Amino acid sequence: MTFQQRVEALVQLGKWMEQQAADIQNPLFTRAYQQNNWFTPAYASLAFKGWAELLTNESISKWMRAYALESNQSKTIALILAGNIPLVGFHDILSTIVTGNIALIKYADDDSVLLKAVVNQLQQLSPQVSSQIRISESRLPSGYDAVIATGSNNSNRYFEYYFRNQPSLLRANRNSVAILTGDETPEELAALGTDIFTYFGLGCRNVSKLYVPKGYDFVKFYESIELWNHLANHHKYMNNYTYHKAILLMNLTQHLDNNFLLIKEDERLASPLGMLFYERYESVDQLASLLKSQEDQLQCVVGTPLADIPTVPFGKAQFPELTDYADGADTVAFLLNQQQ
Repeated sequence: MTFQQRVEALVQLGKWMEQQAADIQNPLFTRAYQQNNWFTPAYASLAFKGWAELLTNESISKWMRAYALESNQSKTIALILAGNIPLVGFHDILSTIVTGNIALIKYADDDSVLLKAVVNQLQQLSPQVSSQIRISESRLPSGYDAVIATGSNNSNRYFEYYFRNQPSLLRANRNSVAILTGDETPEELAALGTDIFTYFGLGCRNVSKLYVPKGYDFVKFYESIELWNHLANHHKYMNNYTYHKAILLMNLTQHLDNNFLLIKEDERLASPLGMLFYERYESVDQLASLLKSQEDQLQCVVGTPLADIPTVPFGKAQFPELTDYADGADTVAFLLNQQQ
């Protein structure tokens, strides 16, 4: 199967995903929500729409232009996928297929409905691509050449041991942060709300911490994110918010609260669901140095460009491009290296 034939199959898949995304009452989205209440129909639709916009001939060809796709020697790549937000594991499947390798897929329990539907549709669209897909329903069978696995820090330690004799690309927990200067417009702060709350903040690209200058006033921030107050209607989100609020109150911990988001000063990067950490910085140089030292813990940094720290514009954290690799590890380069 040629590269262009694979691209055409993926383009057709994108058109199907666009059709699915258009119907918020889609039975597929309803089934996903019944299986996992974090995957609301609105967020399932958003994920499908985002991928539909990327699965175009132009986007895929531009993405692959940076690589030498010369080998026809396909390898079997075991993919152990995350399931924290809808279709989060699809990029690994896409990368494996577009490079001509065979994807041995181990779905995450939390994202089995949506991702299975997408893979099944791809198989129906192209029998040739179907031959590049194998599914592992339980334990991984033997006979794979390399592995890409994503999980928590705890599971990553297990992956490191279990796959110690295999070529592997392993990913653990990462977090995203935002830099505020105090000069942001209400529109920029509202866009930051998208980076914080989309998918309920469950993704590694969701902002879990703010870096703010000394004397920063959170009033304008809270006013700008008020459009997300509908989160108070989601029982799972509010269970987390209520629990952490009770802990703060019992411990007499100073914090801010707008009835759906707690804000607490804390040096850690990973804040609990329903809470956002913040830390004050003295100077831009000091902040740049701090972020540089945390580079291996960060997925992305949102806000105005800072020195040599790459940043994502407000509102764009959950809309990555095909070249935005998780943990900064080039998945395609890893896959092509297995073919040599």
